[in-house]
Amino acid sequence: MIIDNTLLEHLSAKAVKTVRKRTNYNFHQTDDDLLQRMLNVIQPKSYVQPHKHQAPDKREVFIILQGQLLVILFNDDGSLKQTTILDRNKGVYGIEIAPECYHTIIALKANTCVYEVKDGPYNPDDDKTFAAWAPNEEDRTAAKAYLRWVLKISFFNF
Repeated sequence: MIIDNTLLEHLSAKAVKTVRKRTNYNFHQTDDDLLQRMLNVIQPKSYVQPHKHQAPDKREVFIILQGQLLVILFNDDGSLKQTTILDRNKGVYGIEIAPECYHTIIALKANTCVYEVKDGPYNPDDDKTFAAWAPNEEDRTAAKAYLRWVLKISFFNF
């Protein structure tokens, strides 16, 4: 599989049209694959509820291909642990997130695209443990307010 501008443009156009303002493109053939690989194209204002991967424990890696991605790591109580901006132009290309670490990602530029790698297999019933202290993705009003708050405490204007 070739990752080129044509593929990224196609996925970017698709992400803009989705309610969640993001889309992914899987390279792994099945959910049982022990190495989950995908492209994630994310638009600004897309909310990813903070979560961690545990029981089973899984690492997650993001490598920036285009745009800027804010990666936020949290302590178990929801306080900020670390913020990192993935940006090829600034020489920050990727991050590996340890299992059992709450995190979220926020696109800072339109059509942000990351290559994501995560331990498999994928089971939607136990893939993520969502943070109880953050709003559910379905609660759009609370999610929007939380996203603004997270950006504010991360010292970014949105």
